[in-house]
Amino acid sequence: MNEMLRSLRQLHPFLKPNRRNLFLSLLSTVLSVIFNALWPVTMGLIVTEITRALTQHRAVNFNYVLQVIGVILIFALGYQVSLFFSQYLMTLTVQRSMAGMRHALDKKINMLPVNYFDKHQLGNLLSRFTNDVDAITNALQQGLIQAVNSVSGITVAVIMMFTINWLMALIALWMIPATLLVSKVILKKSQPYFDGQQNTLGQLNATVQENFTGFTEVQAYGHEQKTMAAFHEVNQNLTQYGFKAAFISGILMPLVSAIAYITYAVMATIGGIFVLRGVIPIGNLQAFIQYIWQVNQPLASLTQISSILQAGQAATKRVMEVLNEPNETQTGIQQHLPKPVRGKIEFKNVSFSYQADKPLIKNLTFTATPGSTVAIVGPTGAGKTTLINLLLRFYEINAGEILLDGVDTKQVARQELRSEFGMVLQDTWLYKDTIANNIRFGKLKASDYEVVDAAKTANIDYYVHTLPKGYQTMISSEADNVSQGQKQLMTIARAIIADPAIMILDEATSSVDTRLEQMLQQAMDKIMAGRTSFVIAHRLSTIRNADLILVMQHGEIIEQGNHVQLMAKNGFYAQLYNSQFEDADAIES
Repeated sequence: MNEMLRSLRQLHPFLKPNRRNLFLSLLSTVLSVIFNALWPVTMGLIVTEITRALTQHRAVNFNYVLQVIGVILIFALGYQVSLFFSQYLMTLTVQRSMAGMRHALDKKINMLPVNYFDKHQLGNLLSRFTNDVDAITNALQQGLIQAVNSVSGITVAVIMMFTINWLMALIALWMIPATLLVSKVILKKSQPYFDGQQNTLGQLNATVQENFTGFTEVQAYGHEQKTMAAFHEVNQNLTQYGFKAAFISGILMPLVSAIAYITYAVMATIGGIFVLRGVIPIGNLQAFIQYIWQVNQPLASLTQISSILQAGQAATKRVMEVLNEPNETQTGIQQHLPKPVRGKIEFKNVSFSYQADKPLIKNLTFTATPGSTVAIVGPTGAGKTTLINLLLRFYEINAGEILLDGVDTKQVARQELRSEFGMVLQDTWLYKDTIANNIRFGKLKASDYEVVDAAKTANIDYYVHTLPKGYQTMISSEADNVSQGQKQLMTIARAIIADPAIMILDEATSSVDTRLEQMLQQAMDKIMAGRTSFVIAHRLSTIRNADLILVMQHGEIIEQGNHVQLMAKNGFYAQLYNSQFEDADAIES
């Protein structure tokens, strides 16, 4: 119970903006309970009148009976109307509150550091947006009204029981602590399985998402059985958690019902004795038994929805884990970059590690002059991509300095810093919208003329005009209605329209045919002209004209210089180059 109250407190910020509707909903719930509690004692008046008429051998006072029936109908109408408003307002409150929660999650995702996504599976995060929010919605929509209805219903019913006979009421009340004790034990046993169920559901979503994303690779390598086995393992875990959660929580309802039946039997016996002795009229006994039902029914209802409440509690814990994650630190606010940015980049003795005992970048030092092209080469795991991540402050360095036009990037707000960079990656990202808006993503306020001009510069305008709808052609949700090369040309157009001071090109031409590679290279040459550019590539043919080539290995720069200088050294770079171009050089010679 304490855990559920804590979960409700955590949801308070989302419920607070809708507190007026929430209050009116709860007020309507209380009114429905009061109307529902009045009719048993009113019905008892009819039973008493008829019983007395029979025992006194007189006619039943039908005028009195009809008046009482009229009052019962008014109570019934009041109950139904208040119940309708209670459910309507609660639905409105919960849906608006959960919309606020989804908005908060979306906002939070954009404020988290990059390393958070390195540590968490995408499918698991998606599950918190969807499955967990749905579980909270169900718990609030069904549980909140039921909780208020139960507490107020039990309170009013107990008061009415005491007005009939205080001794009978005291005897009957044993069922409340007995039910609460049983519920506490059962819920404590079942809650870990509900937590496990929600967590495993997130793992299942992550597994499915990974299998779908890598479907082609799975088929190509013939690993269908392996992925099926991994899915089967997670699915079995989910089944076990679900079964244990449902089974243990399902024990609660029969136990509560048993307590209620024992109470009915005991109170019917005691009440019958009291009626025979003239302590209470028979109509009051009938009303008392109904009030016992009105106490038991809310308790039983709470046990029936306990599984929903526990799932909501587990989901709340998972959602709050995301919302309580520390944001990306905003330390850099002391200085602004000089305008316009020239693009001089300096790394001075920069060191970085993901783990304290495993350094990745060690004493990295180099200078990129404004407008120069810097190529970064090296084997997989050498630290090439990490260097770019440090430049963009996706990660904070452990030691040293990174300067942009003489300003320490740690002292500059991340948003201001990143606005000076454009990126063209091998793994292109397009979203479901028109081609024009995908290009305009680099500059949201760009005019149609600017979009077309950028597309022409990127050599994609001709292709767009071959489409029936031109720039208004919709990119599909997976961007599978355009080729890989066309995607890269569009991302180049996006970078062009952003007009950044510094360009980052990450193996942007490593997966296209020769003709498209030439088009891409021409487009990149245009966008790199006059800008400081960083190029990460394994195919050294694309970087022979670079002003500076950084050769990295194990997080260190082992060689640097231009192509001619590095070939003259006959070191690691020369070995890489010769291994790729030995045959071509032999043919040329």
